[in-house]
Amino acid sequence: MKAIVVGGGIGGLAAAVSLRRVGWDVRVLERAAEFGEVGAGIGVMPNAVRALEWMGLADEARRLGSSRVSGGIKASDGRWLTHLPGVGQEKIIAMHRADLHGVLLRALPPEILFNNVEVTGVGELDADLVVAADGINSRLRAELLPDAPGPVYAGATAWRGVAPGPFDLPISQTFGPGGEAGVLPLADGRVCWYVSTVAPAQADLDPVELFAGWHEPIPTLMATTPEILRHDIYELPPLPTFVRGRVALLGDAAHAMVPYLGQGACMALEDAVTLAVCDGDLARYDALRRPRTQSVWRSSKAAGKFGIEVRSPIALALRDFALRALPPSVAVRGMTRFSSWEVPGEVHSNGSNPPVN
Repeated sequence: MKAIVVGGGIGGLAAAVSLRRVGWDVRVLERAAEFGEVGAGIGVMPNAVRALEWMGLADEARRLGSSRVSGGIKASDGRWLTHLPGVGQEKIIAMHRADLHGVLLRALPPEILFNNVEVTGVGELDADLVVAADGINSRLRAELLPDAPGPVYAGATAWRGVAPGPFDLPISQTFGPGGEAGVLPLADGRVCWYVSTVAPAQADLDPVELFAGWHEPIPTLMATTPEILRHDIYELPPLPTFVRGRVALLGDAAHAMVPYLGQGACMALEDAVTLAVCDGDLARYDALRRPRTQSVWRSSKAAGKFGIEVRSPIALALRDFALRALPPSVAVRGMTRFSSWEVPGEVHSNGSNPPVN
């Protein structure tokens, strides 16, 4: 059986790796001149680690990343609002997005990877399965689901970067008035960070000025970062289906979500493994993935309302009090609610499980 994956990002490459693992003949079509990934850090959550384990790539990800547990949540003045203990938590792999992309890319033979290929429609693709992993602005999704809503602005903008360090910091998240920041240390001493704020789309803003009064190391990380990336945050309203005919939507093409749970790329890895496990049964893929991802989509949106969207002094005080009063065990359970996913049971036409690579 032949599959064509449209899109060579993390989700597309993961789909190619996973489908090859169960015996599919796969081609990956990427419109850019080179395969690559831009951005800063990614926390590979335990659910995504299990997806990588199924692909046989978790050890390589651990080698390049750093296994950590969350340190906690702070207020913008540096006060700890809650500490999250390591006991009972599975470790997150903290790594650069480009490193995770490289792990997936090296698992594929070069002869199945094609650059500078502009796919304008499904009809031009000769395959038993087409995986639309072409991002939030997916052309294939627009063709297949013309009446479905397109991306909408989520009301916030974000900046990301990698500070060269070396630094010795825990993973942390900071909530402030109308803003949020995150710190993700890498294994080599570099630190990936992000800041975001409620703002109109394409607003003329200086993140260094906006977050100058926030606690260290946020101002220092920003000041020492050679290149700061900005992106306005868009989301894709829930779709009525992830499949149409021989086409399956995957990753941001299916369920682009706001980043406040750090699960966007993790969902794409789950998608990829589930698609392979379903082995061509797209109705089963839709039944497994759409409820799961749309639940995380809604929870991510709710997390934004609890975090970045809180602005008034009274609401800030109430939110901070609630976080300080939250027992650590409850906070841990809240995290594992999203990361407790397991690979679905594998069903294949020959009745056997795929070999472990």
